Amino acid sequence: MAHAMKPPPTEMDADADPTADSCQAASKESQILDGAALVFAHDGYEGASMSRIAAMAGVSKGTLYNYFTSKADLFAVYMHRECSRWIAVVFDDLDAASPPQDTLAQIGRRMTTMLLSEPALVMYRMVVAEAEKFPDLAETFYAGGPARSMKHLAAFLNDMKSQGRLRVQDADFAAEQFFALIQTQLCMRRRLRLIDMPSQAQIEHVVSCAVDLFMRGYGI
Repeated sequence: MAHAMKPPPTEMDADADPTADSCQAASKESQILDGAALVFAHDGYEGASMSRIAAMAGVSKGTLYNYFTSKADLFAVYMHRECSRWIAVVFDDLDAASPPQDTLAQIGRRMTTMLLSEPALVMYRMVVAEAEKFPDLAETFYAGGPARSMKHLAAFLNDMKSQGRLRVQDADFAAEQFFALIQTQLCMRRRLRLIDMPSQAQIEHVVSCAVDLFMRGYGI
C-alpha cells in the first residue's frame, strides 16, 4: 500500500526551525530575568521567592524551573547579565589611540556614573545586606562586576605599558587604585543615601582629580 507523502515543513513548523526555538528560549529567559530584577530589588535576595519571581515574570513555576534550577542559579545569571551590560557601557568604543589620560577620564566618567546609578546602588545594597547569610552571593557579585571591571582596566594599562605610554609595574593593583580614586567623595555618600545623584560637573571634578593623581604616579 502506498503511503501518503509527508509535506515539506513550513515556516509554521516550529520543529523545523531550531533557530526560532533558540530565540524563543532566549526571549523567555530574558523575560524571567526582568521579573527577577524587580523582585530582587523590592524583596532582597532572602525575601525573594521563586513563586513571586514566576508571577512577576508572567510564567509558571514549572517554566521557571525549566530555565533555572534554584534561586542562587537565577541570581547568578541575573547578576552576570546586569554586570555585562554595565561593563559594555564603560569599556566599549574606547579610543585606544588617544592619550592614556583621556581614555582613563572616559572610563572614569562612565564608571562613576554607573556606580552612582539607582540600579547599581540597589544591587550593591542588596549584596551587602545579604552577604553574611549568603557569602556566595557576595562572591558572585564581586566576580561578575568589580573583578571583571578591574580585569578590563588592567588589560588596558598593560597595553599602555607595552607601548611605553605608562609605567605600570602591577596593572591589577593599579586598576584597583584607579577605581578607588574615582569613588572619592561621591560614592559612599550616595550609597548611604546622604546625597542625591550628583551633577555631571561634580562627577567630572572627581574623575579629573583622580586621573591627574593617577598619571602623576604612572605617567611617562
